[in-house]
Amino acid sequence: MIVLNNFFIISPRGDTVIAKSYRTSDDVGAHERSHTEAFFRKIKFWDGIATPGIADSTGLTPAGVTSGGGDAASGADGGSGSAALDGAAGSNGSSGGGESTERKGDAPPVFIMPDGLSYIHVKRNGLIFGCSTNRNVSPCTVVELLSKIAKVFKDYCGTLSEEAIRKNFILLYELLDEMLDYGYPQVTSTENLKSFVYNEPIVVTPVVNTGQMVNPKTASASAVHKPVINSVNASGKKTNSTNQKNEIFVDILERLNVLFSNNGYVLNSTIDGCIQMKSYLAGNPELRLALNEDLVVGREKSSAAPYGAVVLDDINFHESVNLNEFEYAKTLQFRPPDGEFVVLNYRLTGDFKTPFRIFPAIEETAPKTMEISVLVRAEMPENHFGANVSLELPLPKCTAAASCSLVTSPGTTGAHAEYSAQDRKVLWTMKKLPGNTEQTMRIKVTLNQPCTSSIRREIGPIGMNFEIPMYNVSNLQIKYLRIAENMPGYTPYRW
Repeated sequence: MIVLNNFFIISPRGDTVIAKSYRTSDDVGAHERSHTEAFFRKIKFWDGIATPGIADSTGLTPAGVTSGGGDAASGADGGSGSAALDGAAGSNGSSGGGESTERKGDAPPVFIMPDGLSYIHVKRNGLIFGCSTNRNVSPCTVVELLSKIAKVFKDYCGTLSEEAIRKNFILLYELLDEMLDYGYPQVTSTENLKSFVYNEPIVVTPVVNTGQMVNPKTASASAVHKPVINSVNASGKKTNSTNQKNEIFVDILERLNVLFSNNGYVLNSTIDGCIQMKSYLAGNPELRLALNEDLVVGREKSSAAPYGAVVLDDINFHESVNLNEFEYAKTLQFRPPDGEFVVLNYRLTGDFKTPFRIFPAIEETAPKTMEISVLVRAEMPENHFGANVSLELPLPKCTAAASCSLVTSPGTTGAHAEYSAQDRKVLWTMKKLPGNTEQTMRIKVTLNQPCTSSIRREIGPIGMNFEIPMYNVSNLQIKYLRIAENMPGYTPYRW
């Protein structure tokens, strides 16, 4: 059974936004928030050691203890992104020896602190949702609980941000009291919590996103940032109290992980996708959602699939989905719960056409100088574009200076590249990158010492993040979304 000692939310700066203590020990913590400060310092400056004298959950040897011959080396490190593509143009390695071995990386979601408590956390929108316990609980279950709490907070605030949490802390503490009773989980369903909540959320004006640039018939992405219950604005006036629309928002979200060689060939590629919805429908009507008729689930069945069929490696569904018609009609039936939820998750590996290709090149012009060129080719159709594109290129530790120049194609907006001496990396950003175009960045690098093969290996890997509105690589499509039965008060129409 899950029993929590503390629950807290920490901002990216380390401020404790929300904290609730369920049970304390007399010999631990002089202040009720001292454990959150120590926890944030630990994950901010993670050294791979959870507690001196004991091995942590990562399996690393504690400080002061040597393994093997006393030398240590770290392997290749690849970049990752929230939206899409990870490209590698080389390998990044470091080696050290003895007691001065430097460990880098993010803190694991579960580790033990010197106070003897197990700390478990997840990150959502830059915020850290964490808890501590002195019981032998299932880490996976606690991670799922923290994810559920973050989802409920987002449903009731409309958007998950530090400002939204600070403005709605009374509502969120009320939700916490219902979800966690003396550290024991109780109710985590957005729909079931409605009858226990009496405070109204204060709407925080969301940041305008790329939805305005897509299609006038498509609602802006910011339209989904509203609470599931009646709300008030900053002046205390009610909003959406009488004109609450029966709406449901649908998104196909895909995360691409692609590894490129230095000549632009794809070495490894996977797609992790989901169909996500946010429901504001009254009465929970039964819905029918139809997918591609030629959809095939299972790589072993791909040989019998027709040409051009969408072949998924595996797929899993929300608990409310009825699969009686999925096998022969590829139709899902379900009653959507209130708030945001994922209808299905899917995974695809193998060959697919990547929306971008990266071609890096390195040339040594002098013993202590080199020129790096990175060409990005957008291979999606011309009627699509990449939004909020960013590329990161790590440079060697011995870099003294670096200057960037760009060669952009017509239609590209907001292109900018700069070198960060503190992080030893070049950041290249573009607000809009049209399809079927090429962009090039050239970097002149000055080193503190003559270039060697080991220094060249410190260049990269290149990490790329982007969004492509109204476009998915897997070709999974939603044919229609309908209300299964006629209900009074519902006249469905599409945005």
